[in-house]
This record gives sequence, C-alpha cells and structure tokens, in this order.
Amino acid sequence: MKKIIKEVLQVEDQVKELINQACSQAAEIKSSADKDMSEKINQAKEQTRQIYQTVIEDAKKQAEQIANEKIKQADMQKENMIKRNADKIDSLVSNICKIILTIEYDMNIK
Repeated sequence: MKKIIKEVLQVEDQVKELINQACSQAAEIKSSADKDMSEKINQAKEQTRQIYQTVIEDAKKQAEQIANEKIKQADMQKENMIKRNADKIDSLVSNICKIILTIEYDMNIK
C-alpha cells in the first residue's frame, strides 16, 4: 500500500513538474510572440511613416508644379494683355506726358 501511495505521489510530482514546464514554455512562447508582434508593429509604423513622407513629398512637388504652371499662365496672360493693349497703353502714356508738360508749361508761365 505504501508503495502504491509512494508511486502516486511520484506521479503527482511528475505531473506537477510537467505542468510547471508547460507553464514555463507557454510563458516563453507568449513572451516571444509579444516581442515578435511588437517588432512587426514597429516595422509597420516605420513603413507607414515612410509612405506618409513619400506621399507628402509628392504632394508638395505637385503643388509646386501647379503653382509654377499657374504663374507661367498668369505671366503669359499679362504679356498678351500688354500686347493687345499696347496702343492704349502708349496713348495713355502719351496723354500723361502731355498733361505733365502742360502743367510744367503753365507753371513756368505764371
């Protein structure tokens, strides 16, 4: 009877040891999985940051291109307006000069 009890206690101790080993292995597996997950999350964050940075840089370049195109268009429109109205501008400048000369002449006479 003592022998059976002793064997049962030994088996019980072995089972406890196996359970402890299994718990230890489970903790190691969980720790390793947590570490892997953390590394993958950090990698994903870095990739996301790089993607955002690339998208932002591309958007800035596009905005600069659009701004430059708009400036070119405005310059061309300005040049075209000046060319179309060259006669009017020349006439206006001539009239202004006449007015100035007339005022100067009138001031000299008085």
